[in-house]
Amino acid sequence: MGAGDAQNEFIYEAVECVEGTRDLCMESHFEYGPRAGWPRIRAALRDRSVPATLNACGRALEATPWIAEEAVLDGHEVAAHGWRWERHAHMDEASERQAISRTVETITRVAGTPPLGWHTRSATSLHTRDLLIEQGGFLYDSNAYNDDLPYLVETAAGPHVVLPYAFDTNDMRFFNHGGFVFADDFARYCIAAFDRLLAESADAPRMLSIGLHTRIIGRPARISGLEQFLDHATGQQGVWFATRAEIAHAWRSALKLPRWQSRPTPESFSQ
Repeated sequence: MGAGDAQNEFIYEAVECVEGTRDLCMESHFEYGPRAGWPRIRAALRDRSVPATLNACGRALEATPWIAEEAVLDGHEVAAHGWRWERHAHMDEASERQAISRTVETITRVAGTPPLGWHTRSATSLHTRDLLIEQGGFLYDSNAYNDDLPYLVETAAGPHVVLPYAFDTNDMRFFNHGGFVFADDFARYCIAAFDRLLAESADAPRMLSIGLHTRIIGRPARISGLEQFLDHATGQQGVWFATRAEIAHAWRSALKLPRWQSRPTPESFSQ
């Protein structure tokens, strides 16, 4: 309610739907991320020289611009995760255009460069990818969960890279009976996925996405799970740690496609 939401976010820390008034409890849970969780995650990545992609909601970066600034300073990518933490499935086209435009404007302003990637919260609309292509500034999107590799889809502007995301190698499984309780649970599961894909990579390329949330993995009892995984993965040969934009560029290059270039956004895009 405090930021225009009809109800609270009630599927994570506190499973209690609150409507018609602000949920200060849940607001405080989410505030933990930028206050305490992000510094721990930042240090874990920086100490191991591992680049990452931050999926950022535009409205969240309006409130915490220093996270984008610090991420860019450390060599990370800031990608778009929507304007608000919301599904696009039932959005009308005009609202979705506005959400894309506002998100791009904010990330460009606080990060210094426009986002190259987009990832909607779970459910996209039927028009999301077409709108991203029309906007002209997106090298890739991650609105898919269907492969261990990037792939191309044909669009009005030519081949477009899709970088699938993953919900299993993801710290959100610490909630809602997802299976992770201790930091070791997260580390063991992600290491098992990594080791299997590394073995398969002897015959074909493989990609692993690890999903993190500042308020989740950034807790004192969980951060070592990320550190354990990073220490294991960085100790192996033949592994490339890259931002999602770097992966998308590399995939296009491997398929002999020309270097991707952004296109001007039509003036009428969000009108």
